[in-house]
Amino acid sequence: MQTSQIDFAAFGSEHLGAALTLSRQAGWPHRPEDWEMARALSEGVVAIEGDRVVGTVLVTPYKQDCATINMVIVDQAMRGRGLGRKLMHAAMELAGDRPLRLVATADGLPLYEKLGFRQTGRILQHQGIAAERAAPTATSAAAMTDFSAITELDRQAFGADRADLIAYLAKVGELAVVRRRNGSVSGFAVLRSFGRGEVIGPVIAGNVDDAKALVTHFIARRPGAFLRVDTTTAAGLSGWLAEQGFAHVGGGIAMMKPSIPAVDSVATIFALANQALG
Repeated sequence: MQTSQIDFAAFGSEHLGAALTLSRQAGWPHRPEDWEMARALSEGVVAIEGDRVVGTVLVTPYKQDCATINMVIVDQAMRGRGLGRKLMHAAMELAGDRPLRLVATADGLPLYEKLGFRQTGRILQHQGIAAERAAPTATSAAAMTDFSAITELDRQAFGADRADLIAYLAKVGELAVVRRRNGSVSGFAVLRSFGRGEVIGPVIAGNVDDAKALVTHFIARRPGAFLRVDTTTAAGLSGWLAEQGFAHVGGGIAMMKPSIPAVDSVATIFALANQALG
């Protein structure tokens, strides 16, 4: 079997079932709804051998500011034949001249480095069962009138306009905020269903104490639930999450192409929406 026998097509809704099969083969926890969310926010390519999908990749654009490359999966039987490289080239063509971001596994790292991506940090996946916690007094549920402030805070922290992502998260999840004394939003977090349970993220705040309060807001709302948080080594939350009963179970390597220096911001990303979306 040669990769020359493989065709490439635009990722459509008709490919979701096959994509789910591939992600399960890879040991990923994604549900059909998780794939649909990623596809709804993205463009993508599938690799097809005969009538079988043997590879996927998605590109999630954040306006013209940047794009994330995600859901890069190659069927186990097709690995080692250059298909991953071809999918990445297709993704980079879709992204155009946008700066690119991705989270790499150890297996994918050599390919991404050859394609010009450079490491910028590490992602730490924490998960576990939420214990009973008192609700923090510093947080509250977000109001519809907070949406523009939330998207602007996210833009400053992430360095790109993710209004479409935030709007989708508001539709499928719950948002909480921290406010300054004047009532303006200084931090926010999102809880939504994902994989085996629910994910808390993004979490964006001006300081680590506010970030902890936002995470605790949702822990307190979900005693007994399986929760996941994807944080970074730089955020300084990992040790605290472990103390809350959320074990460090893995993660990935954050990468960019080209590498862009971080810009000073009033807010910091303490947890990702997930590893695919940043």
